[in-house]
Amino acid sequence: MAVAMASCGIISGIHTNLKAIEKLPISSPGLFRGSFGLEPIQRICIAPKRLAFSESTIVPKASSAAAVEDGSSQDTAVPTPKVIIDLDSNPDATVVEVTFGDRLGALVDTMSALKNLGLNVVKANVCLDSSGKHTTLCITNASTGRKVDDPEQLEAIRLTIINNMIEFHPESSALLAMGEVFGAYQPNQKLDVDIATHIHVYDDGPDRSLLYVEAADRPGLIVDLVKIITEINIDVESGEFDTEGLLAKAKFHVSYKNKALIKPLQQVLANSLRYYLRRPTTEESSF
Repeated sequence: MAVAMASCGIISGIHTNLKAIEKLPISSPGLFRGSFGLEPIQRICIAPKRLAFSESTIVPKASSAAAVEDGSSQDTAVPTPKVIIDLDSNPDATVVEVTFGDRLGALVDTMSALKNLGLNVVKANVCLDSSGKHTTLCITNASTGRKVDDPEQLEAIRLTIINNMIEFHPESSALLAMGEVFGAYQPNQKLDVDIATHIHVYDDGPDRSLLYVEAADRPGLIVDLVKIITEINIDVESGEFDTEGLLAKAKFHVSYKNKALIKPLQQVLANSLRYYLRRPTTEESSF
């Protein structure tokens, strides 16, 4: 998900940008009792197919002048950057898919940066279709050889990939919420958090429910979502987290005491997430 990459000097910059994630509070190991749990005995019960997201959301696109080979220039729409973190489709590895039209290169620096996070890229595939080049990486923990399911590590993976994309494709920062933090260009448009936030809980069999969250993206969002869910004693079993331009879309399989969520608990979960995602932040100095 980046153009042909050069040098590994980017790694130190990535770690600087990820400093905020390292400082995010995380509860004790007993907090995450599902697939995000830190107990090595518990493994995810995975569904064989990828989770499908709604296509109803429109993400604003930017345009820029790009030089063609003959020296002339033409207006070319900048594609929407996408980073998908999938915990469902592979039982042995966390699958990450990166798309940025046809502009991605070999991602050598991105894989090097992931290695510095204590991760291994055990497999990489590139697929070309009408929407562009899709680079898929299968990632495991270097120390355990198992898939990555810790929220802090997942967020670090996401920010590392986005930071590298912005580094090698500065034009992408105008379409990413992270561009405001890491990028050379500010996002062309900011989303209204109240309008952008959508939360739904669906029945998904007798043993689990399916939580869908769509919200304005920001650093630390994976960690925050999992923390809120587990703070009301709901277990996160598995899921998928997509960064799509300015939006973040998440689908989590959740349960309560190994059962699907009853309607009142579904409402509590939706209200808790909605309150957190929509509430304004107030600086302490304002008091």
